[in-house]
Amino acid sequence: MRPSIIIKLLLVILVALVLFFAIGTILTSPAPTSVSALSADFPVEPVQIPGRDHVVVHGWLAQGKPGGGVVLLAHSMRSNRVEMLSRARFLQDKGYSVLLIDLQGHGETIGDKITFGLKEAENIEASVDFLKQRFPRERIGAIGTSLGAAAIVLAKKNLKLDAVILESLHPTLEEAVENRLKLHFGDYGSVLLPLMLWQLSLNLDIAIAELNPIARIDRLNAPILFISGTHDAHTTQSETERLYASARIPKELWIVPGAKHFNMHTYAGREYEHRVDDFLSHYLKRYEEDD
Repeated sequence: MRPSIIIKLLLVILVALVLFFAIGTILTSPAPTSVSALSADFPVEPVQIPGRDHVVVHGWLAQGKPGGGVVLLAHSMRSNRVEMLSRARFLQDKGYSVLLIDLQGHGETIGDKITFGLKEAENIEASVDFLKQRFPRERIGAIGTSLGAAAIVLAKKNLKLDAVILESLHPTLEEAVENRLKLHFGDYGSVLLPLMLWQLSLNLDIAIAELNPIARIDRLNAPILFISGTHDAHTTQSETERLYASARIPKELWIVPGAKHFNMHTYAGREYEHRVDDFLSHYLKRYEEDD
């Protein structure tokens, strides 16, 4: 073999090794974005919520009707609060107040890393505390999708929420990573799983087991509605059913026919609004006998 070919081959191998061992940094790198102002038809109050480690959670607050309940909205990975905007609009139309936030390392909330729910849970805790101070007589619920759902479940503090909706939530980080590897590399993706998990654990300085929502789901002391899609290859139906089985009662499960790992409100439309409002109103609306 010619020396030039050997040199080129070695360079390719070197580049591949550098990229592979940098994957942990790439996967946890933040996704900051500038969030533009909304149109006048959906007026919001920009809020900045102090959290731990000098992190200030940025968000929008939209007022609903007194007694209508309050809903915290937490977006998916590498997104921001705008993802939850369509949900916020319909919920406010139903009388709920809503708080849309950027999780750390996303949107306008600072953060050095995306931590798959570990530090993002602190953003959830700070936001719930803010809502309890701002709306002391209202019942409070939360909707989280993917990363946002994991952040709700992984909160170490007892959130004392009155209702929770978890969309497209993985039971373990190992399954979430393996599913994505298989989507990109087929069945061969599983071969890369141990090194990927080692990279993430090293980069986040935490055991991967600490990032498994199924290990903490039974500590979430609130009525839960699980939502997932039949065609979701990122979080499978059977994985959602395992989470559902591990959760406390009262709980509900809605498997959306044909839905994949994307915005459930966009996909299911009116059916989503009907089911979500029916669930939230049962637990959040304050009736006359509560006054």
